Amino acid sequence: MKTRGFAHRIDIDAAPPKVWTAMCGPMLAPLWLGRDARIRPQKGGTWSATVAPGLVREAIIDVFDPPRRLRLIYLTPPDLPTFDGAMVDDVMLEAVDGQTLVRLLCSGVPESPEWTPHFLKVRTAAERALARLKVLVEQRERMAAAKSPAS
Repeated sequence: MKTRGFAHRIDIDAAPPKVWTAMCGPMLAPLWLGRDARIRPQKGGTWSATVAPGLVREAIIDVFDPPRRLRLIYLTPPDLPTFDGAMVDDVMLEAVDGQTLVRLLCSGVPESPEWTPHFLKVRTAAERALARLKVLVEQRERMAAAKSPAS
């Protein structure tokens, strides 16, 4: 079966460990991923959230390499047909000029018509979630800078 995917990129004004903490921290993830977000941050751990209305995503953490890489293997939603393959999100963080470049590569979504609405929702929800992650991390950085004594 043919599959499809997408890529998103966002630059965040913070170091990779700060982005990683917000991305994978069980207390911070609900602030950008969705109120019901649950993360057990470790290899073999779980990742679940309602990332958009009616779009619940549940995954197993396949790669957990702080603060560089997170790979999620998603479970097939119960309302969609099963297939021989895996839906994967690969999130890579890279320090570039004082910022963190976050790349999200999604792959393995079946190219069949019954999967198209799901694919479109996931693509849009991922873009919005990354934008919320950026806002959260950068707000936390500004708050930390404001609390620090002037140099």
